[in-house]
Amino acid sequence: MTVVTQVYPGPSLAEYEQARETVARVARRTPMESSRYLARELGVPVHLKCENLQRTGSYKLRGAYNRMSALTPQERERGVVAASAGNHAQGVAFAARELGIRATIFMPVGVALPKLEATRAYGADVVLRGESVGETMAAAAAFADETGAVPIPPFDHHDVIAGQGTLGLEILEQVPDASTIVVPIGGGGLAAGIASAVKQRAAELGREIRVVGVQAANAAPYVASIAAGGPREVPIVPTIADGIAVYRPGVLNFEVIRAAVDEIVTVSEDDIARALLVLLERAKLVVEPAGAVSVAALMTGAVRSDGPIVALLSGGNIDPLLMQRVIAHGLAASGRYLTVRLGLPDRPGQLVRVAELLAGTHANVVEVMHTRHGRGMQISEVEIDISVETRGPGHRAEVVEILRQAGYEPVVLDD
Repeated sequence: MTVVTQVYPGPSLAEYEQARETVARVARRTPMESSRYLARELGVPVHLKCENLQRTGSYKLRGAYNRMSALTPQERERGVVAASAGNHAQGVAFAARELGIRATIFMPVGVALPKLEATRAYGADVVLRGESVGETMAAAAAFADETGAVPIPPFDHHDVIAGQGTLGLEILEQVPDASTIVVPIGGGGLAAGIASAVKQRAAELGREIRVVGVQAANAAPYVASIAAGGPREVPIVPTIADGIAVYRPGVLNFEVIRAAVDEIVTVSEDDIARALLVLLERAKLVVEPAGAVSVAALMTGAVRSDGPIVALLSGGNIDPLLMQRVIAHGLAASGRYLTVRLGLPDRPGQLVRVAELLAGTHANVVEVMHTRHGRGMQISEVEIDISVETRGPGHRAEVVEILRQAGYEPVVLDD
Protein backbone atom coordinates (compact mmCIF):
# COMPACT_ATOMS: atom_id res chain seq x y z
CA MET A 1 0.00 0.00 0.00
CA THR A 2 1.34 3.41 -0.95
CA VAL A 3 1.17 6.02 1.79
CA VAL A 4 0.78 9.60 0.62
CA THR A 5 3.30 11.84 2.39
CA GLN A 6 1.60 14.74 4.14
CA VAL A 7 3.30 17.89 5.33
CA TYR A 8 2.28 18.53 8.94
CA PRO A 9 2.44 21.88 10.73
CA GLY A 10 4.93 22.04 13.57
CA PRO A 11 8.28 20.23 13.84
CA SER A 12 9.72 18.16 11.01
CA LEU A 13 10.87 14.58 11.43
CA ALA A 14 14.48 15.82 11.44
CA GLU A 15 13.62 18.15 14.33
CA TYR A 16 12.08 15.29 16.28
CA GLU A 17 15.24 13.26 15.70
CA GLN A 18 17.37 16.16 16.92
CA ALA A 19 15.12 16.62 19.95
CA ARG A 20 15.55 12.95 20.79
CA GLU A 21 19.33 13.40 20.99
CA THR A 22 18.85 16.43 23.24
CA VAL A 23 16.22 14.86 25.50
CA ALA A 24 18.24 11.64 25.87
CA ARG A 25 20.68 13.57 28.09
CA VAL A 26 18.15 13.56 30.91
CA ALA A 27 15.09 11.46 30.05
CA ARG A 28 14.84 7.73 30.56
CA ARG A 29 13.71 5.36 27.85
CA THR A 30 10.66 4.24 29.80
CA PRO A 31 9.38 0.63 29.74
CA MET A 32 6.77 -0.73 27.37
CA GLU A 33 4.65 -3.30 29.23
CA SER A 34 2.19 -5.77 27.70
CA SER A 35 -1.26 -6.00 29.26
CA ARG A 36 -2.78 -9.49 29.08
CA TYR A 37 -5.91 -8.24 30.83
CA LEU A 38 -6.63 -5.51 28.25
CA ALA A 39 -5.54 -7.77 25.37
CA ARG A 40 -8.10 -10.34 26.47
CA GLU A 41 -10.80 -7.67 26.68
CA LEU A 42 -10.04 -6.14 23.27
CA GLY A 43 -8.90 -9.18 21.33
CA VAL A 44 -5.63 -7.62 20.14
CA PRO A 45 -2.22 -7.06 21.77
CA VAL A 46 -2.23 -4.04 24.10
CA HIS A 47 0.96 -2.35 25.28
CA LEU A 48 1.37 0.30 27.99
CA LYS A 49 4.02 2.98 27.46
CA CYS A 50 5.01 3.72 31.07
CA GLU A 51 5.93 7.39 31.04
CA ASN A 52 4.59 7.46 34.59
CA LEU A 53 8.03 5.98 35.42
CA GLN A 54 9.87 8.88 33.78
CA ARG A 55 12.13 11.12 35.86
CA THR A 56 9.96 13.75 37.61
CA GLY A 57 7.04 11.34 37.16
CA SER A 58 5.77 12.46 33.74
CA TYR A 59 6.60 13.17 30.10
CA LYS A 60 6.78 16.93 30.77
CA LEU A 61 10.53 16.79 31.33
CA ARG A 62 11.04 16.08 27.62
CA GLY A 63 9.44 19.26 26.30
CA ALA A 64 10.79 21.49 29.06
CA TYR A 65 14.37 20.29 28.62
CA ASN A 66 14.24 20.54 24.83
CA ARG A 67 12.91 24.10 25.00
CA MET A 68 15.38 25.25 27.62
CA SER A 69 18.32 23.64 25.83
CA ALA A 70 17.62 25.98 22.91
CA LEU A 71 17.93 29.15 25.02
CA THR A 72 20.81 31.50 24.19
CA PRO A 73 23.47 32.25 26.82
CA GLN A 74 21.85 35.64 27.35
CA GLU A 75 18.43 34.07 27.90
CA ARG A 76 19.85 31.52 30.32
CA GLU A 77 21.38 34.33 32.32
CA ARG A 78 17.94 35.93 32.72
CA GLY A 79 16.50 32.72 34.17
CA VAL A 80 13.19 31.05 33.36
CA VAL A 81 9.68 31.25 34.77
CA ALA A 82 6.72 28.88 34.53
CA ALA A 83 3.24 28.52 35.98
CA SER A 84 1.90 25.08 36.83
CA ALA A 85 -0.01 23.09 39.43
CA GLY A 86 2.12 19.99 38.98
CA ASN A 87 3.93 18.09 36.23
CA HIS A 88 5.11 21.04 34.14
CA ALA A 89 6.47 22.70 37.28
CA GLN A 90 8.56 19.64 38.11
CA GLY A 91 9.75 19.24 34.52
CA VAL A 92 10.93 22.85 34.31
CA ALA A 93 12.54 22.73 37.75
CA PHE A 94 14.45 19.54 36.93
CA ALA A 95 15.54 20.78 33.49
CA ALA A 96 16.71 24.08 34.98
CA ARG A 97 18.80 22.26 37.57
CA GLU A 98 20.44 20.09 34.91
CA LEU A 99 21.18 23.09 32.68
CA GLY A 100 22.32 25.39 35.49
CA ILE A 101 19.52 27.90 34.92
CA ARG A 102 17.70 29.78 37.68
CA ALA A 103 14.00 28.83 37.68
CA THR A 104 11.04 30.53 39.33
CA ILE A 105 7.86 28.47 39.41
CA PHE A 106 4.46 29.99 40.23
CA MET A 107 1.98 27.51 41.71
CA PRO A 108 -1.60 27.95 43.00
CA VAL A 109 -2.00 28.47 46.73
CA GLY A 110 -3.85 25.17 47.13
CA VAL A 111 -1.39 23.02 45.19
CA ALA A 112 -0.98 19.45 46.48
CA LEU A 113 1.86 19.22 49.00
CA PRO A 114 3.76 16.39 47.21
CA LYS A 115 3.93 18.43 43.99
CA LEU A 116 5.02 21.55 45.86
CA GLU A 117 7.76 19.74 47.77
CA ALA A 118 9.02 17.90 44.68
CA THR A 119 9.32 21.15 42.72
CA ARG A 120 11.27 22.78 45.54
CA ALA A 121 13.48 19.70 45.86
CA TYR A 122 14.62 20.15 42.26
CA GLY A 123 15.99 23.55 43.21
CA ALA A 124 13.39 25.97 41.85
CA ASP A 125 12.19 29.09 43.65
CA VAL A 126 8.49 28.43 44.21
CA VAL A 127 6.02 31.28 44.55
CA LEU A 128 2.49 30.43 45.71
CA ARG A 129 0.12 32.85 44.04
CA GLY A 130 -3.54 32.72 43.02
CA GLU A 131 -6.48 30.49 43.85
CA SER A 132 -6.73 29.18 40.28
CA VAL A 133 -4.26 28.25 37.55
CA GLY A 134 -5.44 31.28 35.54
CA GLU A 135 -4.47 33.64 38.35
CA THR A 136 -1.17 31.80 38.77
CA MET A 137 -0.38 32.15 35.06
CA ALA A 138 -1.12 35.88 35.19
CA ALA A 139 1.28 36.27 38.12
CA ALA A 140 4.00 34.38 36.23
CA ALA A 141 3.50 36.58 33.16
CA ALA A 142 3.81 39.71 35.29
CA PHE A 143 7.02 38.33 36.81
CA ALA A 144 8.45 37.72 33.33
CA ASP A 145 7.65 41.32 32.32
CA GLU A 146 9.24 42.72 35.46
CA THR A 147 12.42 40.62 35.54
CA GLY A 148 13.06 39.52 31.95
CA ALA A 149 12.84 35.84 32.90
CA VAL A 150 12.05 33.64 29.90
CA PRO A 151 8.58 32.00 30.10
CA ILE A 152 8.55 28.25 29.49
CA PRO A 153 5.08 27.33 28.20
CA PRO A 154 3.55 23.97 29.09
CA PHE A 155 2.45 23.01 25.58
CA ASP A 156 2.08 25.79 22.99
CA HIS A 157 5.63 26.06 21.60
CA HIS A 158 7.51 24.49 18.70
CA ASP A 159 10.40 23.22 20.86
CA VAL A 160 8.06 21.84 23.52
CA ILE A 161 6.10 19.88 20.91
CA ALA A 162 9.34 18.52 19.46
CA GLY A 163 10.46 17.35 22.89
CA GLN A 164 7.18 15.60 23.64
CA GLY A 165 7.21 14.01 20.18
CA THR A 166 10.34 12.05 21.06
CA LEU A 167 7.92 9.69 22.79
CA GLY A 168 6.38 8.85 19.43
CA LEU A 169 9.72 7.75 18.00
CA GLU A 170 10.36 5.67 21.12
CA ILE A 171 6.98 3.97 20.85
CA LEU A 172 7.58 2.89 17.26
CA GLU A 173 10.98 1.48 18.14
CA GLN A 174 9.52 -0.53 21.03
CA VAL A 175 6.37 -1.69 19.18
CA PRO A 176 7.21 -1.57 15.46
CA ASP A 177 3.89 -3.17 14.45
CA ALA A 178 1.72 -0.72 16.45
CA SER A 179 -1.55 -0.09 14.65
CA THR A 180 -3.18 2.41 17.03
CA ILE A 181 -1.63 4.77 19.58
CA VAL A 182 -3.88 6.26 22.27
CA VAL A 183 -2.74 9.52 23.87
CA PRO A 184 -4.14 11.80 26.62
CA ILE A 185 -4.84 15.38 25.51
CA GLY A 186 -4.76 18.44 27.74
CA GLY A 187 -3.36 21.56 26.10
CA GLY A 188 -2.16 19.38 23.24
CA GLY A 189 1.65 19.45 23.32
CA LEU A 190 1.97 15.71 23.93
CA ALA A 191 -0.65 14.59 21.41
CA ALA A 192 0.61 17.03 18.77
CA GLY A 193 4.19 15.85 19.17
CA ILE A 194 3.45 12.14 19.20
CA ALA A 195 0.93 12.26 16.36
CA SER A 196 3.03 14.28 13.91
CA ALA A 197 6.26 12.42 14.73
CA VAL A 198 4.55 9.04 14.32
CA LYS A 199 2.72 9.99 11.14
CA GLN A 200 5.91 11.32 9.55
CA ARG A 201 7.87 8.23 10.53
CA ALA A 202 5.06 5.95 9.29
CA ALA A 203 5.03 7.70 5.92
CA GLU A 204 8.78 7.19 5.66
CA LEU A 205 8.23 3.46 6.36
CA GLY A 206 5.37 3.22 3.87
CA ARG A 207 2.66 2.32 6.38
CA GLU A 208 -0.21 3.88 8.30
CA ILE A 209 -0.71 4.32 12.03
CA ARG A 210 -3.85 5.60 13.71
CA VAL A 211 -3.55 8.09 16.58
CA VAL A 212 -6.48 8.67 18.94
CA GLY A 213 -6.58 11.43 21.53
CA VAL A 214 -8.50 11.20 24.81
CA GLN A 215 -9.90 14.01 26.93
CA ALA A 216 -11.84 14.02 30.19
CA ALA A 217 -15.51 14.68 29.41
CA ASN A 218 -15.49 17.45 32.04
CA ALA A 219 -12.68 19.32 30.24
CA ALA A 220 -12.78 18.68 26.51
CA PRO A 221 -11.97 21.84 24.53
CA TYR A 222 -10.56 19.90 21.57
CA VAL A 223 -13.88 18.20 20.85
CA ALA A 224 -15.63 21.58 20.61
CA SER A 225 -12.71 23.22 18.81
CA ILE A 226 -12.40 20.57 16.10
CA ALA A 227 -16.14 20.80 15.48
CA ALA A 228 -15.92 24.61 15.26
CA GLY A 229 -12.85 24.62 13.02
CA GLY A 230 -10.66 26.60 15.41
CA PRO A 231 -9.61 26.88 19.07
CA ARG A 232 -12.59 27.48 21.33
CA GLU A 233 -12.81 28.09 25.06
CA VAL A 234 -15.06 25.80 27.07
CA PRO A 235 -16.14 25.88 30.73
CA ILE A 236 -14.35 23.29 32.86
CA VAL A 237 -16.30 21.15 35.28
CA PRO A 238 -14.10 19.81 38.12
CA THR A 239 -12.36 16.59 37.12
CA ILE A 240 -10.05 14.13 38.83
CA ALA A 241 -7.91 14.33 35.66
CA ASP A 242 -6.60 17.77 36.64
CA GLY A 243 -3.38 17.23 34.67
CA ILE A 244 -5.30 17.58 31.37
CA ALA A 245 -7.94 20.07 32.51
CA VAL A 246 -7.49 23.06 30.18
CA TYR A 247 -10.19 25.39 28.93
CA ARG A 248 -8.68 26.20 25.51
CA PRO A 249 -6.32 24.38 23.10
CA GLY A 250 -2.90 25.76 22.28
CA VAL A 251 -2.82 27.58 18.94
CA LEU A 252 0.01 25.61 17.33
CA ASN A 253 -1.10 22.43 19.11
CA PHE A 254 -4.55 22.72 17.58
CA GLU A 255 -3.22 22.97 14.04
CA VAL A 256 -0.97 19.94 14.47
CA ILE A 257 -3.66 17.85 16.16
CA ARG A 258 -6.27 18.74 13.54
CA ALA A 259 -3.87 17.50 10.85
CA ALA A 260 -2.35 14.47 12.57
CA VAL A 261 -4.78 13.03 15.16
CA ASP A 262 -7.38 10.73 13.61
CA GLU A 263 -10.02 10.89 16.33
CA ILE A 264 -10.67 12.43 19.75
CA VAL A 265 -12.85 10.67 22.33
CA THR A 266 -13.89 11.51 25.88
CA VAL A 267 -14.17 9.49 29.09
CA SER A 268 -16.18 10.07 32.25
CA GLU A 269 -14.99 10.40 35.83
CA ASP A 270 -16.18 6.85 36.57
CA ASP A 271 -14.32 5.57 33.50
CA ILE A 272 -11.09 7.19 34.70
CA ALA A 273 -11.46 5.84 38.23
CA ARG A 274 -12.05 2.31 36.94
CA ALA A 275 -9.00 2.54 34.68
CA LEU A 276 -6.78 3.73 37.52
CA LEU A 277 -7.96 0.83 39.65
CA VAL A 278 -7.27 -1.69 36.86
CA LEU A 279 -3.75 -0.30 36.39
CA LEU A 280 -3.10 -0.69 40.11
CA GLU A 281 -4.53 -4.19 40.38
CA ARG A 282 -3.62 -5.75 37.05
CA ALA A 283 -0.46 -3.92 35.95
CA LYS A 284 0.87 -2.92 39.40
CA LEU A 285 1.36 0.62 38.10
CA VAL A 286 0.68 3.88 39.96
CA VAL A 287 -0.77 6.29 37.40
CA GLU A 288 -2.36 9.70 37.91
CA PRO A 289 -5.94 10.13 36.62
CA ALA A 290 -4.85 12.25 33.62
CA GLY A 291 -2.35 9.55 32.70
CA ALA A 292 -4.97 6.80 32.84
CA VAL A 293 -7.50 8.26 30.37
CA SER A 294 -5.96 6.29 27.48
CA VAL A 295 -6.71 3.02 29.28
CA ALA A 296 -10.17 4.32 30.23
CA ALA A 297 -10.92 4.82 26.53
CA LEU A 298 -9.92 1.21 25.81
CA MET A 299 -11.99 -0.19 28.67
CA THR A 300 -15.15 1.65 27.59
CA GLY A 301 -14.82 0.52 23.98
CA ALA A 302 -14.40 4.11 22.76
CA VAL A 303 -11.25 2.98 20.96
CA ARG A 304 -11.06 -0.19 18.90
CA SER A 305 -8.34 -1.52 16.62
CA ASP A 306 -7.68 -4.48 14.33
CA GLY A 307 -4.02 -4.54 15.33
CA PRO A 308 -1.68 -3.91 18.27
CA ILE A 309 -2.55 -0.92 20.48
CA VAL A 310 -0.21 1.27 22.51
CA ALA A 311 -1.81 3.23 25.37
CA LEU A 312 0.34 6.01 26.77
CA LEU A 313 0.43 6.37 30.57
CA SER A 314 1.54 9.99 30.62
CA GLY A 315 2.23 10.51 34.33
CA GLY A 316 2.27 9.05 37.81
CA ASN A 317 2.24 12.10 40.08
CA ILE A 318 -0.83 11.54 42.19
CA ASP A 319 -1.47 12.97 45.65
CA PRO A 320 -1.92 10.01 48.06
CA LEU A 321 -5.08 11.63 49.45
CA LEU A 322 -6.54 11.88 45.95
CA MET A 323 -5.47 8.30 45.25
CA GLN A 324 -7.40 7.15 48.31
CA ARG A 325 -10.56 8.89 47.06
CA VAL A 326 -10.14 7.72 43.48
CA ILE A 327 -9.63 4.10 44.52
CA ALA A 328 -12.80 4.22 46.60
CA HIS A 329 -14.65 5.79 43.67
CA GLY A 330 -13.23 3.20 41.29
CA LEU A 331 -14.35 0.36 43.55
CA ALA A 332 -17.85 1.80 43.68
CA ALA A 333 -17.95 2.38 39.91
CA SER A 334 -16.90 -1.26 39.44
CA GLY A 335 -19.69 -2.50 41.70
CA ARG A 336 -17.30 -3.51 44.46
CA TYR A 337 -18.32 -1.00 47.11
CA LEU A 338 -21.76 -0.03 48.35
CA THR A 339 -23.08 2.49 50.83
CA VAL A 340 -26.75 2.36 51.82
CA ARG A 341 -28.83 4.41 54.24
CA LEU A 342 -31.37 2.59 56.39
CA GLY A 343 -34.00 3.81 58.81
CA LEU A 344 -34.33 1.56 61.89
CA PRO A 345 -36.52 1.42 65.00
CA ASP A 346 -34.57 2.78 68.00
CA ARG A 347 -34.43 -0.39 70.06
CA PRO A 348 -31.77 -3.00 70.92
CA GLY A 349 -30.82 -5.63 68.36
CA GLN A 350 -31.64 -3.73 65.15
CA LEU A 351 -28.03 -3.19 64.10
CA VAL A 352 -27.24 -6.82 64.86
CA ARG A 353 -30.10 -7.91 62.59
CA VAL A 354 -28.77 -5.81 59.70
CA ALA A 355 -25.27 -7.15 60.26
CA GLU A 356 -26.58 -10.74 60.16
CA LEU A 357 -28.39 -10.07 56.88
CA LEU A 358 -25.21 -8.67 55.33
CA ALA A 359 -23.14 -11.56 56.67
CA GLY A 360 -25.56 -13.91 54.95
CA THR A 361 -24.71 -12.29 51.60
CA HIS A 362 -20.95 -12.49 52.34
CA ALA A 363 -20.65 -8.69 52.05
CA ASN A 364 -17.90 -7.30 54.26
CA VAL A 365 -18.84 -4.29 56.41
CA VAL A 366 -16.15 -1.57 56.35
CA GLU A 367 -17.90 1.39 57.98
CA VAL A 368 -21.08 2.21 59.92
CA MET A 369 -22.38 5.67 60.80
CA HIS A 370 -25.27 5.85 63.30
CA THR A 371 -27.36 8.93 64.12
CA ARG A 372 -30.58 9.89 65.88
CA HIS A 373 -30.61 13.38 64.38
CA GLY A 374 -31.42 12.91 60.70
CA ARG A 375 -33.85 15.34 59.10
CA GLY A 376 -37.45 14.08 59.13
CA MET A 377 -36.77 11.26 61.59
CA GLN A 378 -39.18 10.36 64.36
CA ILE A 379 -38.06 10.27 68.01
CA SER A 380 -38.32 6.49 67.98
CA GLU A 381 -36.11 6.10 64.87
CA VAL A 382 -32.41 5.98 64.10
CA GLU A 383 -30.61 6.16 60.78
CA ILE A 384 -27.50 4.29 59.70
CA ASP A 385 -25.19 4.65 56.72
CA ILE A 386 -23.48 1.33 56.21
CA SER A 387 -20.64 0.72 53.71
CA VAL A 388 -19.77 -2.77 52.52
CA GLU A 389 -17.35 -4.40 50.09
CA THR A 390 -19.07 -6.33 47.31
CA ARG A 391 -17.82 -8.63 44.58
CA GLY A 392 -19.33 -6.84 41.59
CA PRO A 393 -22.58 -5.35 40.23
CA GLY A 394 -24.53 -8.61 40.66
CA HIS A 395 -23.51 -9.04 44.29
CA ARG A 396 -24.19 -5.37 44.96
CA ALA A 397 -27.74 -5.72 43.62
CA GLU A 398 -28.20 -8.89 45.70
CA VAL A 399 -27.27 -7.05 48.92
CA VAL A 400 -29.81 -4.29 48.25
CA GLU A 401 -32.53 -6.83 47.43
CA ILE A 402 -31.92 -8.87 50.62
CA LEU A 403 -32.37 -5.71 52.70
CA ARG A 404 -35.61 -4.88 50.88
CA GLN A 405 -36.95 -8.39 51.40
CA ALA A 406 -36.23 -8.02 55.12
CA GLY A 407 -38.59 -5.03 55.25
CA TYR A 408 -36.06 -2.19 55.04
CA GLU A 409 -36.06 0.64 52.51
CA PRO A 410 -32.37 0.96 51.59
CA VAL A 411 -31.31 4.16 49.88
CA VAL A 412 -28.16 3.72 47.81
CA LEU A 413 -25.96 6.76 48.41
CA ASP A 414 -23.94 8.45 45.71
CA ASP A 415 -20.44 7.00 45.50
